[in-house]
Amino acid sequence: MIAKRIVLFCVMLFLCTPSFAIRMTYPDLVKRLYDLDALAIPPVPGEKCAQWSSYDRASRYDPVTGKYIDWDANGDSNGVIRMEGDQAVMAEMKGPGCIFLIWSAAPGNGHVKIYLDGKTEPVVDLPFNGYFNRENEPFTYPSLVNYVSNGANSYIPIPYQKSCKIVADPGWGAYYHFTYVTFPPGTQVPTFTRNLSKVDRDALQQADDILSGALGCDPMSPHIGARTTQGQCVINPGQTKVLHQYDGSGAITGIHINTQFEDRIDQMKGLRDMTISMYWDKEKSPSVWAPLGDFFGTAPGVNYYRSLPLGMTREGYYSYWYMPFGNGAKIEVTNDGKEPRTLTYSISTAPPFANPKDLLRFHCKWHRDAFLPVNPDRQIDWPMLKTIGMGRYVGVMLHIWNPKGGWWGEGDEKFFVDGEKFPSTFGTGSEDFFGYAWSSDQLFQNAFHDQTYNDGGSKGNVSVNRWEIAENVPFQKSFEGDIEKYFPNSRPTLYACTAYWYQKAGEEDRYPELPVSDRTGYPFMQPPVTFKVPGALEGEKLNVLSVSGGTTQTQELNGFEGEWSGDAQLWWTGAKPGDTLSLQIPVTKDGNYRIDAQFTKAHDYGIVQLSMDGQTLGSPIDFYNGSVAPSGQLTLGTMHLTAGNHVLEAKIIGANPNAVKSYMFGLDYVFLSLMQ
Repeated sequence: MIAKRIVLFCVMLFLCTPSFAIRMTYPDLVKRLYDLDALAIPPVPGEKCAQWSSYDRASRYDPVTGKYIDWDANGDSNGVIRMEGDQAVMAEMKGPGCIFLIWSAAPGNGHVKIYLDGKTEPVVDLPFNGYFNRENEPFTYPSLVNYVSNGANSYIPIPYQKSCKIVADPGWGAYYHFTYVTFPPGTQVPTFTRNLSKVDRDALQQADDILSGALGCDPMSPHIGARTTQGQCVINPGQTKVLHQYDGSGAITGIHINTQFEDRIDQMKGLRDMTISMYWDKEKSPSVWAPLGDFFGTAPGVNYYRSLPLGMTREGYYSYWYMPFGNGAKIEVTNDGKEPRTLTYSISTAPPFANPKDLLRFHCKWHRDAFLPVNPDRQIDWPMLKTIGMGRYVGVMLHIWNPKGGWWGEGDEKFFVDGEKFPSTFGTGSEDFFGYAWSSDQLFQNAFHDQTYNDGGSKGNVSVNRWEIAENVPFQKSFEGDIEKYFPNSRPTLYACTAYWYQKAGEEDRYPELPVSDRTGYPFMQPPVTFKVPGALEGEKLNVLSVSGGTTQTQELNGFEGEWSGDAQLWWTGAKPGDTLSLQIPVTKDGNYRIDAQFTKAHDYGIVQLSMDGQTLGSPIDFYNGSVAPSGQLTLGTMHLTAGNHVLEAKIIGANPNAVKSYMFGLDYVFLSLMQ
């Protein structure tokens, strides 16, 4: 604790006297991984956080026309700065600085080499997957280096004094992020080496301990002079209760709240009906306002997880964000629902580690679709946070309601700092930003990023969060943090966001409190429903008797506009004109039947002749269409069918002149109607 105070004192001295050169040791840099108190220190001019990634370089800003070109380009697997022979230049930075996060979705065996401070030999030369498999020192600490839901993450700090260049040999893999902080000129940091001293290794071990087994506890405890207020209250419908009010200066260092619910639906509704508000320095509008559950980093309802600053456990919900104030603090909860709610709580307060007038104020706001872009070139950018002033962006929780399913997360994160025209952080996909990969619906919990809820297959509700502690984003004038949103609200696919940041005392953020209708007035509490045609024979479940060319498989179609029964089809690909596909059609009763079916149309689908038991069903059908769409139910003909199994055959005849000549075929369902 004493060492921590010395470091914070030096940083505060640096703020007051810009000519003072601060020296940071490797343990100082490691401590940034979990030092929540230090987030309240105002950023110094020259302090920046940025990212190199493999984003699609087709996306660019034209300063002559002021237009954003190919802003939704999505080939994000292998973008690099340039090629030097057969080596890819992945990143180039000027120091003093430090890499705090390396991420990849598919690290390969090709070597990635890190050159620091102009040296001709790399300080790290490993297969890219060797940065993440915990077989190579010092990339071996489980809470700092790990795979979560197919995403590879390393939080081992890699500092440099003058420069950093990262190159990759062929076979390095696909997708990368290098997130780094640049320190103000004059800052002294050590140049990284894999041969760390015992003191440095001990610092990494301490961080590993805090960020693993100790999650759910205050990482900066004990705070000198801390005291805790405990209580219980009943909040009736329409009522607001003050949980904590404090005069003078101090800092909230811990918040614990618990309440009980009847069932899952009651959780979802109750945690959106209730809101938590926090006021600093007798301000009229709260700096913190969010639905109670969303504030603690997950939605909808109670979803157990533990992370560094926030979590939900069986014992209750916790927050360890550091929240300083200079002239009073007030924390209150409002119940906008129709049922009384009983809360138990404890709130810890400590003297601030520096003069409160020199510290930033904690902010947290929940919103849906606030400050959407007006620039037609940037309609894909969905703002998670837009604010004006000085501060630090430190994290976000995103709640996605996606009732039709389909992968919602192709969108890249883009951070514009201090009026940048092109973002200094430009990512490769939504799930990549949240630390995982490949649209996994597997839940995971981690100190810095979590998937706390997923209804399955990314259909229904999804909740993800990411906390940027060491790699928080400082800003002097403004910050805009966007994430691309590919599916429109009309689909519907809806986002709700809780943003967390620090801002200079006295500056107001622009996010208002929102009515309960905004928080619960959309059907996220209803379970996702799969459209099905009653009595239909699903194409993807039919027995394939034979195929003369190509292959068949089930294709999920909930990512496309339109309705397919079961959200899937039988998909035949790789065929050519003349090839046939035979399917078994079961019939339970003798009789005359009308044969109906629904298919898929697209720009690369063919012309197909259908027949039943060798009898032609109508004329060939052209399944060409400019976009992927259901054909609608088509009547193929009528015929007498006996009880037992019959054979439906599809034969590729050709393709529309405008079609891509892939000759694909998709069968959604067959419907047999017994005629009277």
